[in-house]
Amino acid sequence: MGTRKKIKNVDGLVPFTVVVVTLLQCIANVEVVAGAPMIPAMFVFGDSLVDHGNNNYLSSIAKANYLPYGIDFNGWPTGRFSNGRTIIDILADKLGIPYVPSFADPTTRGSRLLNGVNYASAAAGILDETGQHYGQRFSLSTQVLNFESTLDQLRSQMGSGRNLTQYLAKSIAVMVFGSNDYISNFLMPSIYPSSINYSPEDFANLLLNHYTRQILALYSVGLRKFLLAGIGPLGCIPNQRASGQAPKGQCFQHANQILGTFNVGLRTLVGQLNANHPGSIFVYANTYGAMGDILNNPAMYGFNTIDHGCCGVEGSERITCLLGSMPCPNRNQYVFWDAFHPTQAVNAILAERLWMGPPGDCYPINMQQMALI
Repeated sequence: MGTRKKIKNVDGLVPFTVVVVTLLQCIANVEVVAGAPMIPAMFVFGDSLVDHGNNNYLSSIAKANYLPYGIDFNGWPTGRFSNGRTIIDILADKLGIPYVPSFADPTTRGSRLLNGVNYASAAAGILDETGQHYGQRFSLSTQVLNFESTLDQLRSQMGSGRNLTQYLAKSIAVMVFGSNDYISNFLMPSIYPSSINYSPEDFANLLLNHYTRQILALYSVGLRKFLLAGIGPLGCIPNQRASGQAPKGQCFQHANQILGTFNVGLRTLVGQLNANHPGSIFVYANTYGAMGDILNNPAMYGFNTIDHGCCGVEGSERITCLLGSMPCPNRNQYVFWDAFHPTQAVNAILAERLWMGPPGDCYPINMQQMALI
């Protein structure tokens, strides 16, 4: 049932070849100690793509706390919306830090905070209203407030002086937002009628304005390294392919096209933030381009099924995995795990491109370079 069909208009954004000489000179002078953590901590803000179980503790129908989720993550579900590890887990391994615990987990306190915290929440968006039909979720603004509560605990452990300042400046904030603002808001006018008032361009600008305020709020309390992920080609996820708005076997191109203003705007914002905040580094991750490359060239990456999820069954192409459903045995050959989320195999590819990709993948530097600054 798989397909190797190419998809149209998933070319990614225009590649960039900016060389940041001063930053790379700094990196060249850094000595890396084998086995030592490269950063003190990673703080994760986002949606279900990087949720490690926060929604397990919320009154929400957007949960992944049952099998077959986690079947390849020690054989048990954790709340991750994947068969195995997320991009964040793989990056944590590369950074030499433990897996980042979920904020809502009652055991996330004391020394468990020191290597970072994951605030991501399934169905969350940049806008507070996004995803409300799923129930409770930590929106972007709530996640920022949750980080500030963590900061209060860190102050009590580390003090409010130089140690905490250096700790925050060396840590990395990863932010993965925007997908739900489209598929669980803008593209659902029957549930979110306010979206009718916006053109795609105006809606993207609304998102970027809200996003900027929250990024600067995190900057104001001490974070200095930010990885901001763009939105992938949403029109090609199984949920949108099966929406009835796309020709059979093709992506819903309208959903892909309206993302352009947001992604281009986010990359432009990164340039502005770097120019206006010396001593900090903001990085744009070209998720659209990386996923588009995988979808356009699946065989090159070892995939043979791009149009439906590994744990999907006939008639369930638009939803998450059904409780107790039997997933496909050849999970490494599927791009998508369920109707919305990639498999662990895809997460590994995306993490590698974030880690050491060229400026076309990560602008102006990649995550490895950022960690070494």
